[in-house]
Amino acid sequence: MHKRRLLRGLVCSLILSATFLLLPIFSHPAHALNNGVALTPPMGWNSWNKFGCNISESLIKQQADAMVSSGLKAAGYQYINIDDCWQTSRDSNGNIVADATKFPSGIKALADYVHNDGLKLGIYTDAGTATCQGRPGSYNHEQQDANTYASWGIDYVKEDWCNTSGLDPQTQYVKMRDALANTGRAIVFSICDWGTNSPWSWGPATGNLWRTTGDISDSWSSMLSNLDSSSQHASSASPGAWNDPDMLEVGNGGMTTTEDTSHFSMWAIQAAPLIAGNDLSSMSTSTKNILTNSEVVAVDQDPAGNQGTKVSDNGSGLQVWSKTLQANGARAVALFNRGGSATNITVNWSDIGLSNASATVRDLWSHTDKGSFSGSYTANVPSHGVIMLKIVGSPVSSTSYEAESSANSLTGQAAASSCSSCSGGQKVGYVGNNSGTLQFNNVNVGSTGSYQLTIYYTNGDASRGASLSVNGGAADALSFTGTGSFNTVGTYTLAVSLNAGNNTIKFSNSSAWAPDFDRIAVGPGPASSFEAEASSNTLTGQAAASSCANCSGGQKVGYVGNNSGTLQFNNINVGSSGSYKLTIYYTDGDSGRSATISINGGSGTTLNFSGTGDWGNVGTYTITINLNAGNNTIKFSNSSAWAPDFDRVTI
Repeated sequence: MHKRRLLRGLVCSLILSATFLLLPIFSHPAHALNNGVALTPPMGWNSWNKFGCNISESLIKQQADAMVSSGLKAAGYQYINIDDCWQTSRDSNGNIVADATKFPSGIKALADYVHNDGLKLGIYTDAGTATCQGRPGSYNHEQQDANTYASWGIDYVKEDWCNTSGLDPQTQYVKMRDALANTGRAIVFSICDWGTNSPWSWGPATGNLWRTTGDISDSWSSMLSNLDSSSQHASSASPGAWNDPDMLEVGNGGMTTTEDTSHFSMWAIQAAPLIAGNDLSSMSTSTKNILTNSEVVAVDQDPAGNQGTKVSDNGSGLQVWSKTLQANGARAVALFNRGGSATNITVNWSDIGLSNASATVRDLWSHTDKGSFSGSYTANVPSHGVIMLKIVGSPVSSTSYEAESSANSLTGQAAASSCSSCSGGQKVGYVGNNSGTLQFNNVNVGSTGSYQLTIYYTNGDASRGASLSVNGGAADALSFTGTGSFNTVGTYTLAVSLNAGNNTIKFSNSSAWAPDFDRIAVGPGPASSFEAEASSNTLTGQAAASSCANCSGGQKVGYVGNNSGTLQFNNINVGSSGSYKLTIYYTDGDSGRSATISINGGSGTTLNFSGTGDWGNVGTYTITINLNAGNNTIKFSNSSAWAPDFDRVTI
C-alpha cells in the first residue's frame, strides 16, 4: 500500500462518521464557480492509480498517444494528468522545479507534446507545505505556482491535502482558486481534501470538482464505499461543479469485468468525473469497450448537470438509481445488484418522476431498444452487475409560482422589482424589516403529503435569513447563502407538508432583510437521508457505531437496547408541521427484534422488525409519523432486550 494511501486511510477513518455521512433535508448549493471550464464532468486519465511515483516524460507521452489511438479521445477523454512525484524542489527564487531525470525536456515541452495530440495536460500540487510523497507543496506559493503552471500551458490543477496541520481547507483552496484565475488561463481546478470540512457546501464556489471521499482502491468494497459516500451530496452538483468520488479503477485487475462495468455505470449516473487510472497502452478489449461506451458516457456528460440519486433500495443490495437528463421526460436508470446472485430488479415510473403512461426503454450496454412499457420495467441483473437504461416518458413536473404574482400578498416594504435573470424578469424584494412579508396564496396540490419545495432567490450578501411558515403554522428559520449578486439566482430545496387543495407559504424576517424571491416550485421530491452514525446524533449506554459493508456509508449503530443503549437522531429538519413517511433501514440477524420509537420526546410506540437473515443484510420498515416545522428528534430504544442495528432513516 502506498504511503499516501495509508495517510489518507487514517484521515478518512476519523472523518467518515463525523463529516460526510449525514445528508440534511435542506440543500444549500453555493453559487458555482464561473471559470468557463468543466461544464460537464471532466474526462481524462491520471497517473496515480496504476503507476504511483513511477512516472516519466516518456510514460506520459505514451499514455497521451494511447488515448488517441485507443479511441478514448474520440469518446470524449481529453485530460492527461500527472499526479504526485513530478517535482523535486524550489530554486533560489522559490519557483517549483520539475524532476530533470524523469522529465528531461521540462513540463512545458511535455504540455506542447500533449497539446499536439489534441489533448490537455494536468498537474498535481498540494495545499500544504509538502505533497503526500514529500515533494514541495504550494503553501504560501499559490500565485507563484499558478503563474508557473500557466506559463507551461497547464490545463488542469489537482491540489491535495497532505501536510496541512492547522490549516482550513476552504481558506487554502480559495487561495489557489484566485491564483489560477489571476493567471488569465482557463484551468480546471480539482479540490482533493477527501471530504474534510464538507467541501460539497463550499466547493461549488471554489473549484470545478471536489473529492467527497478518501482514496479509492481497486476493489469492489472500496468502490461501493466511495459511491455511497459521494451519492449523499447530489444537490451540490451542477455544470462546472462536480462531486468527485475519485478516479476510475476500471481495467486495473482488482475487479471483474462485470464489476468494472458497474463501477463505470455508477460513476456515470452520478455525473462523476471520468478519470481513467489504468495503463491505456495495454488495456484489454473489454476495458476499452467499457471506457468508450458512448451511450453511458453521454449519461455522464448530459449538459443538464444533474447528479443521479438512489430512488429504491430493498435493503438487500437491490437498488434503482435515476438521473434526470436534459431531454424532456428522459431518465438514465441503473438497476444495480450488489447481492450475491442474479435477481430481477424493477424500476417503477413513479419513482423516477414519470407518469404511469407508456414509456420507451433502451438498454445502454446491449445497445438495444427494449420496447414500450407502462408503469414499470423489470430486468434480470447479474450479481455485482448493472443494467443501464434510458427511459423516456411523460414527466410529472413541478408547478412554479411567481413571487410577483398578483395572487400573492405583500406587506410592509415588500415589493416587486426588475431582475433580468429572474423568471418573468421580476422578483420581490424588501422582505424583512418594517414588516415586509411575501405570502404565496394559491399553492395547490392534489393530495395531502410531503412535497419538495424549491425556492429561487437572489442574495448579493454573504448570507441572509428568512422565516418560512406553511398554512399559518410555526415558522422555520432558513439560512440562504450568497449568490454573488442580487441579479444572480440561486436555489434552496426542502421538504414541506401540504394539504390537498390550496396552501399558503409565507416568507418573513423580523430582525433583518431576507433575500429577494424570484419564484417557488412545488413537486414530488426524493427522500432525505439521515445516517445513524452521524456525529450529530446522541448515543447512550452500549450503543455504538460499527462497520457494515452493505450499509449506507459503510457503518451502522448497534447495541441499542439493554444497558440503556439508545440512539437518537437530533436534526430531523422539515419545513412544515405535518405527516411524513419514515423509512428505517436496519439489520437483524435474529428471527426478529423490536424497538420503541419516540418522536420529539413523546410516548413511545413499539415496532416489530422482521429478521434480515444476516447482520450484514439491510431491511426496511416504513411508518407514518407527525413532525414539527424545524428540528425534530427520533429516538430508538428497548428496555427489555436488544433492538436491531440501525443503518439510517429517510423522511
